[in-house]
Amino acid sequence: MIPERLSVLHSWCVQADWRAPTIVGGRGARFWDENGREYLDMSSLAECMNLGHQHPKLVRAIRDQAEKLCFVTASWGAGPRAALAERLLERSGYAGGRVFFTLGGADANENAVRFARLASGRPAGAIVTRERSYHGASQAAMALSGDSRTVEVDPALYGVVRVPPPYAYRDAHPGEEPAAFARRNVAAIGETIARLGAQAVAAVLMEPDAGTNGIVAPDEYWPLLRAETAGLGVLLIADEVMSGFGRCGEWFAWQRHGEAGRPDLMTLAKGLTGAHLPLGAVVVSAQVAAPLEHRMLNAGLTYCGHPLSCAAGVAALEAYAEEGLIERSKVLGRELLARLLAMRSRHAVIGDVRGGHGLFAVVELVRDRGTRQMLRPWPETHPSLREFVSRARDRGVSFATRGNLIILAPPLVIEENDLQDALALMDSLLGELDWS
Repeated sequence: MIPERLSVLHSWCVQADWRAPTIVGGRGARFWDENGREYLDMSSLAECMNLGHQHPKLVRAIRDQAEKLCFVTASWGAGPRAALAERLLERSGYAGGRVFFTLGGADANENAVRFARLASGRPAGAIVTRERSYHGASQAAMALSGDSRTVEVDPALYGVVRVPPPYAYRDAHPGEEPAAFARRNVAAIGETIARLGAQAVAAVLMEPDAGTNGIVAPDEYWPLLRAETAGLGVLLIADEVMSGFGRCGEWFAWQRHGEAGRPDLMTLAKGLTGAHLPLGAVVVSAQVAAPLEHRMLNAGLTYCGHPLSCAAGVAALEAYAEEGLIERSKVLGRELLARLLAMRSRHAVIGDVRGGHGLFAVVELVRDRGTRQMLRPWPETHPSLREFVSRARDRGVSFATRGNLIILAPPLVIEENDLQDALALMDSLLGELDWS
């Protein structure tokens, strides 16, 4: 048999450097490889396994659906598809809205932009996004992103205009309160839209909370952005691909702000099926859906709204509710934040701790806390941070890092003692390693 390293092009890596073990199973917050080595998952792999590995309710739902109907195209009805759309509209409160199913987050964001341009009557309208944002790795989604991994795509070719992110840790003025920084940042977005001409802008696409860029906006930011875009008559798209389904302590991160945070469209994936099967979605308000009702919608891929995936999605939403995982994420998130802040007091290498609304937090490491000098220029990684990951794996814990960041996003089903043990290991390793 040809080794996987020699037969597969692996994403987000240098092919010659890929040396990962083969994973053969998992349960809850743990997974294990072909040699029987077990790992505690502190990142939900790609921040997507919110329900943990091999959730029995989802496995059963997939098996049951496979015995009934594996596939039908979107030109025919499918019970799981209708059931999942109904539940998503109920959970999000989009009465009279619609759901468009996709294969994942990238094509959800591409289609959300398409729908915003159609519904606004601005087919060539600009899309305002943030620098150091990530909305997917397809060509157009890379243009929407302001990530270091997407620089090969010219945003101007796709009508994308980028604005600075709400990176208060690095961009706030000395002594500036978070609320004041949020107002200033949002005002700058409004000024950009005004400069372009509001009638020439179709939508603003942004993440309401979590993202692997490690930037978590001040609490005041999102409702201010919603008010700004509404006042200018520009649609707001919330990219909830990572932040949805309890990751940030709510079904959807914008719900922390109530109606003041409601976007016109939101995009979903990852936690939608807890990564048990590929699925994405665009949820649109009644106001966005109405202009699309009597026109040809030239959108969709063969497997959009796949019955197996939608059955998994229905089971996932039931599991979140029945097991109280949204509230549990909120409670454990407060404990996570407290532990990380205490850790910061012990380790000078920790410059900032962000998040904590749910089971998501970012720890930013610095060379000098006083000057906030980075360990390495973004997105380079300090050798000791790579060593941190290696030593943690040797001790049975899988952490995610990027650049100068440790990104903590364990499954919402993680046992509390496992969470505490992983944080204790993190605390110990930060003290063991040389950060000079």
